[in-house]
Amino acid sequence: MLEPLGQSQVLAYQERLASSFTIHLVSFERAEDLDRADELKAVGHRMQAAGIHWHRLSYHKRFSALATAWDIIQGSMLGLKLVRRHGLSVVHARSYVSSAMALVIKRVTKIKYVFDMRGFWADERVDGGLWPRNGRMYRLAKWFERRFLLRADHVVSLTHAAVREMERFNYLKGAMPPVTVIPTCADLAKFVPTSPPQGNFVLGYVGSAGTWYLFDNVVTSFVELLKLKPDARFLIINRNEHDYIRERLAAGQVPMDRVELRPADHASVPAQMARMHAGVFFIKPAFSKQASAPTKLGEFLGCGIPCLGNSGVGDMADVLEGEGVGVAIGVFDVAAIRHGVERILALVDDPDVRDRCVAAAGKNFSLDEGVSRYRAVYRSLSGHDGSRAA
Repeated sequence: MLEPLGQSQVLAYQERLASSFTIHLVSFERAEDLDRADELKAVGHRMQAAGIHWHRLSYHKRFSALATAWDIIQGSMLGLKLVRRHGLSVVHARSYVSSAMALVIKRVTKIKYVFDMRGFWADERVDGGLWPRNGRMYRLAKWFERRFLLRADHVVSLTHAAVREMERFNYLKGAMPPVTVIPTCADLAKFVPTSPPQGNFVLGYVGSAGTWYLFDNVVTSFVELLKLKPDARFLIINRNEHDYIRERLAAGQVPMDRVELRPADHASVPAQMARMHAGVFFIKPAFSKQASAPTKLGEFLGCGIPCLGNSGVGDMADVLEGEGVGVAIGVFDVAAIRHGVERILALVDDPDVRDRCVAAAGKNFSLDEGVSRYRAVYRSLSGHDGSRAA
């Protein structure tokens, strides 16, 4: 909860749900985050103001498999204690490791279990080159995934594409649990449109540039943009990969006087987005990415900014092309990227595109809608509005 993702994708929901439910939130925090006293105090105040009971445990990374096993034991024991002491009726587990804890808690206490899967995690490890597909860790993780899906009382998926894929799993034929699609939502009270930016065209990039993000292709898109708009600028908002980003920009022969690279905390991102005419990001298409929903898409659209992205990633292409709020390319050769840049420039010139972006954000990525769907899941499992949740 001391990192931006935890605050935007967990705490933002739970502090709204806490008005209807008793929430005990268990999180694993890194030692370096716990040392940031001001952030710890600020998050603690948010929890207290919302009425959330926050239980912090230390996250262990060294000796990965053993550390994860120890964390699972710690989390399971704490969860069992909380369920018994407070009479909790729902355990909501985010992703796979926490679901291993939830299965222990469910088996012992018979509590209702929500598997908030956040994607095909085991396949992400393979697609990302971290595990071999025939390796022991992958087989073990898929064994757990099967049990999570079969024993869940409700499943939350980030995308409709992932649900369609799960419906093809042989072991779920006739045994598919109830599923609700809740993408990574944006707080549209903060990510709002402002006056259109003036001056030279600004292409914007926000967030991580490594691992799943195809930053070299983003660099190519800006190079192609400069051929069409020589005075264009590239605004990059990134926390801690500046050396890598500069290296890739240099490799792409991007003139650095056309680039502004700066860090920004999550609270200041909307103000930086307000300077952008269009956003760009490409994500490596892979089997596991069918279950991914990039948070930045909802944030860009909430600010009225059309995006250049790609197909093969969750529901992203359906939103961009189907809602008329962006461009999704299918291949990454120079000709396809150039055509994508030409199309995004035409969209920016469309006087109605900003309104369409805002409407698409409200339809697909509204935090209020996400909270409403979680509330419905909790109610369906507890049987009444004032449930107790873990």
